[in-house]
Amino acid sequence: MKPERKKLLKHFEKSSGVRFKNEALLDLAFSHRSFSNENADHRENNERLEFLGDSVLGLVVSSYLFHILADRAEGDLAKIKSFVVSEDILSGLARNLGIDQLLLIGKGEENSGGRTKKALLADALEAVFGAYYLDAGFPDAQKFILELLVPEINNVLEDRHKKDYKTLLQEYVQKTHKSYPRYVLMDKTGPDHDKTFFMDVQVNGKTLGSGSGKNKKEAEQEAAGVAYRAITETGEGSPADPPGN
Repeated sequence: MKPERKKLLKHFEKSSGVRFKNEALLDLAFSHRSFSNENADHRENNERLEFLGDSVLGLVVSSYLFHILADRAEGDLAKIKSFVVSEDILSGLARNLGIDQLLLIGKGEENSGGRTKKALLADALEAVFGAYYLDAGFPDAQKFILELLVPEINNVLEDRHKKDYKTLLQEYVQKTHKSYPRYVLMDKTGPDHDKTFFMDVQVNGKTLGSGSGKNKKEAEQEAAGVAYRAITETGEGSPADPPGN
């Protein structure tokens, strides 16, 4: 391993509070498949570590929720867990840890904005969890994971978290109007590696919200948030209103 790379890994360890006996294992956690495909001397990638880390993460969060929320039903625990281990949360934590700058990715992935892709960042963080579990054992891995995730769990419990408005809107519309939201792509702009998508959400033929994002999912989520708040907070734009009213 080059001295410059070792220095970067040491900085990550210091800032994140982890200590690896085997730094090659940590380095592997940041190695995307696209990098190993382009480098014959670097054949391994982080996918196996990600697989392991996903399971370790799930156990740590499930155990924590089970013990601190003894009065909650299984369904409540599952909803909280699904949020805090989501791609959005994990990718944000990965960016905060500087993982986007540590990733080893191929040229094609680099040119397509791979360092900013949520899925890639979330997978790398899970790979770090898996690597740390192998290197330091479960208690240290558990401590590291909880230090990162407990604040996110508290945000959910205190209703300060980023809402999944697509799910909320669908549940509301199904319950009150026996219908489903429909998402319509209105426009997309920009080059292939940096597009912006514009989506409308319609209920019973009426547009209730518009949103934009770097992919369709983000644009749909923003549009759903506009619609859900309009329906539930202001009472405006009821899906029961006929189109054009």
